[in-house]
Amino acid sequence: MKLNIIKRAGTAALFGAVLLGPVGCTDFLDERAPSNLTTSSFYTIPDHAEAGLASVYASMRFIGDGANIFSSNWQLLEAMTGTSTTETAQNSDLNNLYSMSHDGNTIHVVNYWNGLYRVIAQANLVLDRVPPITPMPDAQKTKILGEARFLRAWAYFTAVRLWGDIPLVTKPQTATSEDFRPARASQEEIYKLIVEDLLAAESAGLSWMDLSGRANLAAVKTQLSKVYLTMAGFPLNKGASHYKLAADKALEVITYANANPGTINLFTTYEDVHSERTENRLEHLFQLQYNATVASNPMDNFYGNFKPINYNGPTGTGSSVPTSSFYNSYERGDLRTKDQDGYFYTTYFTNGTGARFELGAPYVFKHFNRIANGTSGVAGTRLNNLNVPMIRYAETLLLYAEAQNEVGGPNQAAYDALKKIRDRAQLTTPALGTFNQASFREAVWRERWYELCYEQLTWFDMVRLRKVFNETTKGFDNFVGHINLSTNKALEAKHLLLPLPRQEMLNNPNLKPQNPGYPN
Repeated sequence: MKLNIIKRAGTAALFGAVLLGPVGCTDFLDERAPSNLTTSSFYTIPDHAEAGLASVYASMRFIGDGANIFSSNWQLLEAMTGTSTTETAQNSDLNNLYSMSHDGNTIHVVNYWNGLYRVIAQANLVLDRVPPITPMPDAQKTKILGEARFLRAWAYFTAVRLWGDIPLVTKPQTATSEDFRPARASQEEIYKLIVEDLLAAESAGLSWMDLSGRANLAAVKTQLSKVYLTMAGFPLNKGASHYKLAADKALEVITYANANPGTINLFTTYEDVHSERTENRLEHLFQLQYNATVASNPMDNFYGNFKPINYNGPTGTGSSVPTSSFYNSYERGDLRTKDQDGYFYTTYFTNGTGARFELGAPYVFKHFNRIANGTSGVAGTRLNNLNVPMIRYAETLLLYAEAQNEVGGPNQAAYDALKKIRDRAQLTTPALGTFNQASFREAVWRERWYELCYEQLTWFDMVRLRKVFNETTKGFDNFVGHINLSTNKALEAKHLLLPLPRQEMLNNPNLKPQNPGYPN
């Protein structure tokens, strides 16, 4: 499948692909109207399987969909971390997330639930309908099924960490299905399916990297490492066995990368982390694909509130901006904080290409597309095709460093993984012998906060660790009782899970009871 199939795939792909196959005059006269297609009549040739899979990839882009004025769904996983705040405060649902006063009516919560289960439903359809397609090359079929299982695992892994016990649906549903209103399965059951799906994807014949943007072996192994690491901690507490599994799986990727540095590696500059020219390459193990003809990059809410940073002049909402406390907590000299060289910017060029001006505060540069918006003396394309990173090799290195440390304390390989992250930031890393297990653990956690910020990952670290980075002490507080400086409000035990969407509970009484601490 070409890159543009994934980047341009929309809901029409699932049905439009029926036109790809050759037809004769008789076939044409007998053909059903496209509007009468069903899932059973559609999945009949390999092209249909490819189109069905493309629809699963496309459905993942729900995270970039709007959530009322000046907000997008992805802000659910940023607003609650305490590392961002808002300059607009015009979206009451987003304000409720910042203040940790959200409930089952909060639109981001509702949209995330619906979006994740849409991905699951699309993947279930592929997994159910593709196996009977004949004739179809076995390798192609196995690969498609493996990718679908990777995507389903991603959706379930996201959902189980947000809501805990959730419905486990593995077959296409209709109104007459026996489990059309399913009860919630235990987290143990959900994780069992996630691991099974990822192991199946791992053995599906995927290439180590895939420039088209499809799932690849490096992404699958890294995701499996992350799942094992999460299972080792809260709430399953699998402990040492799963730390070992996490370390071993991440090490497989690192070992391949060390032998093939031109295929998998860290980018040499932070600019490459957010450049269209480097998409699906080297450090970007897996990304959500965006193309302005279908869907533009959805991260514009990081742009400063009505600052003239691109061709539109004063633009942007500033509804997610870094807190000064988090930005100022980076080590002195950390390249990631350097204006326009790292993950933040404090100046830009008037209307994208003109004179440099001060923004008056730090903003997130990690998702800023110079090619689209323009830069000094160079006009932008006005087409924001920048992908959104989901899994970077930087995370693989930090997964290994953390997991290996839990197995038996810091060793040379774990130290090297941490040091590689800090070397790129132009920071000096203390010698291996100066660390014990506890100090190395927190050193890795800090790098996760600093390196992976604003990539919808920090919240999940807070939940699995039951710890939160304290910008003032540079240490880690217990989750319960930690005060987000952006709102000066303490986190509560109930915040470890989201409330179930209220309308879902009305439609399906089997979802009860509501998660603890939230109104039914």
